[in-house]
Amino acid sequence: MRVVPTICPYCGAGCPLGVKVSNGEAIGIEYITDHPLTNGALCPKGNAALEILYHPNRLRSPMVRERGGWGEIGWDEALELLAGRLMEVKEKHGPDALGFLSSAKATNEENYLFQKMARLLGTNNVDHCARLCHSPSVVGLRKALGSGTMTNPIPDLANSRCIFILGSNFAENHPIVSRWVLEAKDRGAFVIVADPRYTPTAQLANLYLPLRPGTNIALLNGMMAVILREGLADYKFIVQRTKGFEALRASLSDFSVEKASEITGLNPADIVTAARAYARSEASAIIYCMGVTQHATGTDNVLACANLALMCGQVGRPGTGLFPLRGQNNVQGASDMGALADLLPGYVLTMDEEGRRRLASLWGREDLPPKPGLTVVEMMEAAIEGKIKAMYIMGENPAVSDPKAGDTLKALEKLEFLAVQDLFLTETAQLAHLVLPVACWAEKSGSYTSTERRVQWSEKAVEPQGVLSDLEIIGLLGKKIGLWDKTFSPEEVLREIGLAIPAYRGITPERLKASTEGIFWPCPDQSHPGTPILHRDRFLTPDGKANFYPVSHQPPKEEPSLNFPLIMTTGRMVAHYNSGALSRNIPPLSRYAPSLWVEINPQDAEEMSLVEGERVRISSPRGEVEAIVRISEKVIPGLIFLPFHFPGVNFLTLKELDPEARIPAYKVSACRVEKGGSHGV
Repeated sequence: MRVVPTICPYCGAGCPLGVKVSNGEAIGIEYITDHPLTNGALCPKGNAALEILYHPNRLRSPMVRERGGWGEIGWDEALELLAGRLMEVKEKHGPDALGFLSSAKATNEENYLFQKMARLLGTNNVDHCARLCHSPSVVGLRKALGSGTMTNPIPDLANSRCIFILGSNFAENHPIVSRWVLEAKDRGAFVIVADPRYTPTAQLANLYLPLRPGTNIALLNGMMAVILREGLADYKFIVQRTKGFEALRASLSDFSVEKASEITGLNPADIVTAARAYARSEASAIIYCMGVTQHATGTDNVLACANLALMCGQVGRPGTGLFPLRGQNNVQGASDMGALADLLPGYVLTMDEEGRRRLASLWGREDLPPKPGLTVVEMMEAAIEGKIKAMYIMGENPAVSDPKAGDTLKALEKLEFLAVQDLFLTETAQLAHLVLPVACWAEKSGSYTSTERRVQWSEKAVEPQGVLSDLEIIGLLGKKIGLWDKTFSPEEVLREIGLAIPAYRGITPERLKASTEGIFWPCPDQSHPGTPILHRDRFLTPDGKANFYPVSHQPPKEEPSLNFPLIMTTGRMVAHYNSGALSRNIPPLSRYAPSLWVEINPQDAEEMSLVEGERVRISSPRGEVEAIVRISEKVIPGLIFLPFHFPGVNFLTLKELDPEARIPAYKVSACRVEKGGSHGV
């Protein structure tokens, strides 16, 4: 027996796991006890990861849609079909009639080659699910600090003396983070949690702030007003390392704790307590997730978090910083690789002529398309309008994950050609003309970049059965189209990534394979150890200084009304994962929550005469879905919560976009709950 080091295929924490292999077959999980992030710990999803490998519902052969069902075809025929249809649409309608969705579950190398293919075909219409979760972090933190990424490693939270958690339920979504927050608390840290729902994460708090949905900025500005009034700002840090503070101070001059209380519904004394705890601590950290980003004001929410950190000098030291917790195992890496409509590898803007031409030269071209492409949501709108004619989707499930998902179904059904590449016949794959089966994480090698910028190598443990890796498929497809004249190993692609992205220049396959804990980017050369903590001496802005950006509270785009008197918010649960494409196929996980449920406050349940376990219909101005009632004081009156892992939830959500990050406003949707689901109690 041998143990092969791999990376867990679920959340963005990047937990390592060893796959026990005997006679070419995976037979179990080995805990990696010497890894600095986990010390061998795994959550329920990580422990069930091997269930994917030999699952009876795995796709094992390319399939083409035929009248009355699916027909299996060979790999060469499938790739000929895909290449032919993509080129046919390009030649007839132009390259911008093509749309590409890359994958946060794929390796760095696969994402890099996928977006390279799209751009060599002449379009920037390439995006992935970061657009739907942390695009405001990419935009907001880049504006404020020069880099849209987590500033410190997760284990560094143990050095914090105050931890402020907004819109994150990491106890269920990123369980390994909890151990470091608990260690900090054991050392005396003061923990603040702001969330409309009393989650398992909120149970860790010394101070819980049940704010109204969509009022993050009011809370943060209220805290900053207290800090300014009481002289708690770090003026030495502000003068030496930042710009724009006076504009921020002026914007807060008329804002009070009482106003913040009125907007958020919080006790003014609690806002004051939170402000003092954060500002007075010698090392304070901010952890946030999609409760901050998934709003039409998501970028402003992130900027407000950065303003608070900069005002108090809580950046660039151990125990400080901002921790945007990424959702999928490689959503950070896919973003780094340029799988975004407006950004090339290394976060070079498509409009940046110098950076774009440098990359074009590496790829053997004079230039690349400068116009930013369409995002995930915008591609669906363009498909409905007939502007996008064909889409190639790698490992994404927009039929479940997109907002106002009824529109997404219309878009996918209207396409002249849809190709989907995935492990299972997902809801999106069921609409495709061509489906390509792929290798899972343990059946291929490559690198992944965790939420903390930790780049790690995952080794192939077992041979795939009848399927190819995403990298092999993209390589063969690009060769058929004529974009390159060979296929590529993951090691070859990672070396090219080092040439394309300065922050990855010192990260080589050899170094990653020899490392037990990975390398943090930026890593500018092979002698560099990596950079666990950013912004120690200077920020990654052109002049080395951080920027304050005044922002103000704006009401959510949709509020309760006579017809839709409740607010719905969505999130994750410990047993499931994003659209559920993996976890709903894993018996130990699906047994925990086999179907959709809705959490509702006892007061609201009593007013509607609802009982525990009753099936109800939930509707919004965009659609409806049925769910099982769970009565709980975890949600405040007037709010309901649904886990978004199940089909139908995003038929309800709002498609209003953040003007900068272009993320949809998932977190606040008006709705109503009615008795009488189709299956009764």
